[in-house]
Amino acid sequence: MKVTIDGIEIDVPKGTTILQAARMIGKKVAPPAMCYYSKLKTTGGYCRTCIVKVTKASAQNPNPIPKPVASCRTEVADGMEVQNFTSQEVIEARKGVVEFLLINHPLDCPICDQAGECKLQDLGYEHGSAKTRYEFKRREYEMIDIGDKIKLHMNRCILCYRCVKLCDQLTDKRVHGVIHRGDAAEISTYIKNVIDNDFSGNVIDVCPVGALTDRTFRFKQRVWFTKPVDAKRNCDKCSGKVRLWLKGEEVLRVTARMDEWGEVEDFICNACRFEKKRKSDWTIEGPSKIDRHSVISQNHYEHLNELKVKAMKQQKALGFMPFDKRP
Repeated sequence: MKVTIDGIEIDVPKGTTILQAARMIGKKVAPPAMCYYSKLKTTGGYCRTCIVKVTKASAQNPNPIPKPVASCRTEVADGMEVQNFTSQEVIEARKGVVEFLLINHPLDCPICDQAGECKLQDLGYEHGSAKTRYEFKRREYEMIDIGDKIKLHMNRCILCYRCVKLCDQLTDKRVHGVIHRGDAAEISTYIKNVIDNDFSGNVIDVCPVGALTDRTFRFKQRVWFTKPVDAKRNCDKCSGKVRLWLKGEEVLRVTARMDEWGEVEDFICNACRFEKKRKSDWTIEGPSKIDRHSVISQNHYEHLNELKVKAMKQQKALGFMPFDKRP
């Protein structure tokens, strides 16, 4: 099946969604996504940040779909034509979606542990508005501990449902979910239960904002002052492939490795995440590959040569004379 997204045509198998097709092309056309998670079933359709404009429904039906559609839940039809970044209508609509997501979200990035890794922070910067029109009081909740390792700050939650889906599909006996309805809906544990199982820490990794954070890492360090490295160990519960966040020789935290879309490659167990905090517990494979646009990539030596080569190419294109050849 052929689909054209922002003028780029690609062949995809039947059943592929628009978002998946866009990701096959690359980041230059892929819509942002806050609730969709390819590793978890039935995610998507909640946040609406991935909306796109379908200008041609299919080869058999050349009419456009009258309203923007959620690309994570809309399957591709043969001959479909889609606009994402090339549509001003989509850009304006997405700006409105971001405004809704930020209605209750506190602007506490300077003290939030998710700062530097927050997808909502990126979304607000790239697609948001400079100010809000919301005039009412934001909803507020007390922070609670849902287990001895996880802190829930419901003020920051955008109800993406990722943590609920993960516990449904990866762990035994899910004890948390969404309670109440409408603007009173919140993530909580049932009858003040705690999340306590071998893979519960993964809810921290799948949370796109700072609503679920690691209590063992809170306020210890900013991520851009740490050095992320890929490491592994023999583990009988999970793959043992993780990302260590180092400050000197100290392991400040352990997380799962992320792919280019910010999604977990392999879910890891709590033993690897919380109990193995010594560098000697791990075999270091090398520095983690961090997206250039991320603040975490600043001053990482693996990128300095790339930056130097890029600068030299730009100088050559502009006709600059190399320093070593100047008279």
